[in-house]
Amino acid sequence: MSAAEMTVNERLAARGLFEDWERAVRGKDRATMTLLLRRIGIPNAPRVADVVLADPAFYGFDPV
Repeated sequence: MSAAEMTVNERLAARGLFEDWERAVRGKDRATMTLLLRRIGIPNAPRVADVVLADPAFYGFDPV
């Protein structure tokens, strides 16, 4: 499967970055989220980070 066919979570897991992603989302760490998204080749990484942070529960992150 190519990276283009993978979800963001699948790309993160394939690169061993999924736990870092979860920590960043739970900590509302936009800078780290953006960095991780860029590392896995997500276009417009800051926008994607903002979308996830706007509604983390929609993306499976329980409210803390």
